[in-house]
Amino acid sequence: MRSATPSRTLAAALPTVVDGSTVTLQGHVHRRRELASVSFLVLRDRSGLAQVVTAPSMVLPPEETVVSVTGIATMNSKAPGGVEVTEPEISLLSEPADTPPFELWRPSLAAALPTALDYAAVAWRHPAQRARWEIAAASTAGFRQSLNVQGFTEIQSPKLVETATESGSNVFMVDYFGRPAYLAQSPQFYKQQLVGAFERVYEVGPVFRAEPHDTVRHLAEYVSLDVELGFIADHRDVLAVLRTVLVGMTEAIKISAPEAIERLGITLPVIEEEIPVVHFAEALRLVGAPDDEPDLAPEHERRLGEWARRTHGSDLLAVEGYPAVKRPFYTHPWTGAEVPGGPWTNSFDLLFRGVELVTGGQRLHRHSEYLAALAVRGESPEPYESYLRAFAYGMPPHGGFAIGLERWVARLVEAANIREVTLFPRDLHRLAP
Repeated sequence: MRSATPSRTLAAALPTVVDGSTVTLQGHVHRRRELASVSFLVLRDRSGLAQVVTAPSMVLPPEETVVSVTGIATMNSKAPGGVEVTEPEISLLSEPADTPPFELWRPSLAAALPTALDYAAVAWRHPAQRARWEIAAASTAGFRQSLNVQGFTEIQSPKLVETATESGSNVFMVDYFGRPAYLAQSPQFYKQQLVGAFERVYEVGPVFRAEPHDTVRHLAEYVSLDVELGFIADHRDVLAVLRTVLVGMTEAIKISAPEAIERLGITLPVIEEEIPVVHFAEALRLVGAPDDEPDLAPEHERRLGEWARRTHGSDLLAVEGYPAVKRPFYTHPWTGAEVPGGPWTNSFDLLFRGVELVTGGQRLHRHSEYLAALAVRGESPEPYESYLRAFAYGMPPHGGFAIGLERWVARLVEAANIREVTLFPRDLHRLAP
């Protein structure tokens, strides 16, 4: 008859067990410390670290070996959580591990970024590195929950599409049964169409950009948190929903990942009742850029972030009214107070601590407006036929936004490179692991 498997105790739960009781821990060997009279094995599992005390004669398995340890829970104020495991029986659950390319027991991951990325599956075992993705996971959960309570429906859109969403210059082409197709740059066309069915929709999923930029803030594949909602007055309604989403994401981090916050020493943003807003033309003036500048450069964003902190005490700043030349054809024209220059649009970028985090705005919703917008740009409506069809059957005024998950986390943890918070980054040079 097969013997019963002992119930597993997580490291974080050790302080709650009865002193002197038998416990079984399972995890990786985090560190070995061998002294003259006693040896220590520090075990790591998903909840934290636990100290195991052994006789110096016991041969300890190499670090990163997966083990099961059964022993006596013993009070010791110097041990993690005030409890350690004594009189252990250690059995291997994996082969003895190879020596990792970096020491995971050190407080920080002392590895060059290329090495950490080459061995990403091992690097993510480091507690501080894991904390970064715990922040991302909590953010995603908060994103979903904040929208669910507002009557949104989660959708999933195709990642193989027949035409480019934004432009044809930065798409990945694939062979789709002998005809060309593209990896989706965003779920934009689909989330707009589904507003006609569900009114309020959101999606969490990968998007693909054939970015020629080898920078610390660009990736060829990233996780996009997309939202689209119907029956709006203008882009300010979209911005209001974005604010509630950011509040939900921040609160979810506080609730679900307090240990990660502490481990990383990060400061979460305070989301104001109203996010400060400036018009694009005013933003150019604030940074001393020419009046005809069509976009904000990273340096402009940084200086605007400093201005928002100095003037409004805010980590956030919305820049509205972006020039039509820098927005897709489906963007709604400006309907606010007259501002010299332009033509402007009912769209915005949200800067978070001096870096663009979100692009959003109001879309066109009348079929005739789409035909006119494409004509102005000298484009044929034919490539967009399946997309435009939905608008011929009636669509409500609508708009939406998209948050780059990795960029959000990178700003929260003050990562110097977005690849530091991406599980398996894809860029100009990296297609593995």
